[in-house]
Amino acid sequence: MDPHSEVETSNNNHSNPNLLAVSSSASQVAGNSNTSSRYENQKRRDWNTFCQYLKNHRPPLTLSRCSGANVLEFLRYLDQFGKTKVHTSVCPFYGHPNPPCPCPCPLRQAWGSLDALIGRLRAAYEETGGQPEMNPFGARAVRLYLREVRDLQSKARGISYEKKKRKRLPPQEHHQQLQNISSFQDFVLPSGDDDDNNT
Repeated sequence: MDPHSEVETSNNNHSNPNLLAVSSSASQVAGNSNTSSRYENQKRRDWNTFCQYLKNHRPPLTLSRCSGANVLEFLRYLDQFGKTKVHTSVCPFYGHPNPPCPCPCPLRQAWGSLDALIGRLRAAYEETGGQPEMNPFGARAVRLYLREVRDLQSKARGISYEKKKRKRLPPQEHHQQLQNISSFQDFVLPSGDDDDNNT
């Protein structure tokens, strides 16, 4: 059922509370679908790009004959469109996240972009009828490649991809911290008038 037709019906008949409830739930679903439709659109574009890559491959490849090695070729092919500067080990800016001036190091696809891309392609492969155990995007070689790219980029750019765990305070300490903050806010600095009079 079209959610817009439900909304229009509810606008024409305000006396029926059931219709109003349906229209509000339909608008919530429509709001949630915006995020998922963005993902779905991106996934469809990525899938079409990969299928086009297979058609242009020499010799042309069919999806059924595609392997993890072909996925790796595709990822390396995408590097030419990358926008992330990855310093070589001989570059003076190797390990610096924000170099002070330009250098001739190559631009690559960022690890996070590749990781997300593989996730979308992996899902698209299975949605188009591919068997999960035959999924070339889930191949061990692809996982190892992504790990290598992550490690290389984290060293070259001086950026750690490790998730930092936030320390959680025990509830008692957290409450004490909040009390300290509120008592600090109540503290008023003395005005500087006395100092002006003394000078």
